[in-house]
Amino acid sequence: MNKRRGGILIHPTSFPSKYGIGDFGKEAYKFIDFLKEAKQSLWQILPLGHTSFGDSPYQSFSTFAGNPLLISPDMLIDDGFLNEKEIGDVPNFSNEKVEFGKVIDFKYGLYRTAFENFKNKKNKAKLNLEFNEFTEKNEFWLDDYCLFVSLKNYFIQERKNTYETEEYKKYKKNNIDSMTENQINDCFYGACWNSFPDDLVSRKKTALNKWRKKLENEIMFYKFIQFEFFYQWKKLKDYANENGIKIIGDIPIFVAADSADTWSNKNLFCMDKSGKPVKVAGVPPDYFSETGQLWGNPLYDWKVHKKSGYEWWIKRVESMLSLVDILRIDHFRGFESYWSVDYGEKTAVKGKWVKGPGEELFDAIKEKLGDISIIAEDLGDLNKEVIELRNKLGFPGMKILQFAFDGSSENSYLPHNYDSNNYVVYTGTHDNDTTQGWYDSAEEGQKDYFRRLLNVSGNDAVWDMIRQAYSSCAKFAVIPMQDISVSGTQARMNTPGVASGNWQYRCSENDFCSNNASGLRYLSDLFNRH
Repeated sequence: MNKRRGGILIHPTSFPSKYGIGDFGKEAYKFIDFLKEAKQSLWQILPLGHTSFGDSPYQSFSTFAGNPLLISPDMLIDDGFLNEKEIGDVPNFSNEKVEFGKVIDFKYGLYRTAFENFKNKKNKAKLNLEFNEFTEKNEFWLDDYCLFVSLKNYFIQERKNTYETEEYKKYKKNNIDSMTENQINDCFYGACWNSFPDDLVSRKKTALNKWRKKLENEIMFYKFIQFEFFYQWKKLKDYANENGIKIIGDIPIFVAADSADTWSNKNLFCMDKSGKPVKVAGVPPDYFSETGQLWGNPLYDWKVHKKSGYEWWIKRVESMLSLVDILRIDHFRGFESYWSVDYGEKTAVKGKWVKGPGEELFDAIKEKLGDISIIAEDLGDLNKEVIELRNKLGFPGMKILQFAFDGSSENSYLPHNYDSNNYVVYTGTHDNDTTQGWYDSAEEGQKDYFRRLLNVSGNDAVWDMIRQAYSSCAKFAVIPMQDISVSGTQARMNTPGVASGNWQYRCSENDFCSNNASGLRYLSDLFNRH
């Protein structure tokens, strides 16, 4: 963590692939080769979890499970679980954005075929041993997660079959203008786990055993998917590490309300007996939104966590460290104090700050896991207590250059104002516009200040900004792939507060070109970032 390093931010879903979404296949390996050629030693990703409705990696069905869509069909062929004939004709997917609905339908069809082949595979003693070792090692989360997603699929389909009637069509017609298709289905079919039968909501042992038996094959299917996900990711991570690349993983502070985590651990969250949140997370009005951001995640009951010695959090961090080398903790601010909003509020305006676990949580993690590498996402509305906590723990904070050019020479995001080198500097993050989009939409006064401060013409603003990041004293400099390729606003990954159209960015094979690699290599050599 003390070495000056440079790297790239890109989520695996953004890699090129003929299957409609990036995955752990050959293009991911080409990207690592590109990093090595460019003398970059960091690869930052977003959370790898199984995404739910809305496709956000920050809202997943499990904080432990991997995203099935990242499994490479080509690697399933290599492993003998599929063949070219079984893949068949691949749909004409967009090369510019992820079409999640089409991708899910296509890839899950392949996974089910692969699963049948897995069950029927001859001479599979070694494979069975590896599979059994995986399921036993991860039993503490895997069993509940696989039952959870199996139940969701069962009840959604059951209710869909029941309500695919004139009653449903009337409901849909009356609401389609104000609700998306997913929202209508979620509401009408009762997809959230708190709509399960009461004995499942309360997790009665007899009910759990009954449904485990009834959905045995489906549960095994999801175990197979997770087995493949972790196998493929470990292989890719090993390749990255062998080539001198450290992976920065992202761990959201909160979990989704509709998740195996909340269903199997209701006592750890501010939820009532029926499974509805009492208090939910968000942030007050800020740079991104005048009404704040109402995330809707149930808040933790930190008193319960404390009584257990923060056992669940320790397992969560330990699990993540098996996947990545460095942790970026999203919304670090919430560990000092978090914005609490009553469930049912329409915006995040009406809320209050509540004290979090602070240093005590990280002391418990350190006691069990030792010293680990953590980056604190310390953006947003900060107070001195948050900064003091970050400094006391020794975690690097974040500096975003797009926030720096407001005309004030005292702006804390300007590199000449960094009070130490204990930072990770970015041109922008997944929540920002691309730097080209930012510069194109900036007011003329802001552009003028940018040009005068950097002493540039503005004709190559993006790479001027990248150079500024690499030249700073910050220990790490991480650049989004969209900026390496000088892409405009159309390549933006996420717009906070906007419900749809996010997380769809896909890069091009041409982005991993020698010209881009030589530009990064030059800056790495010039500013000692290897």
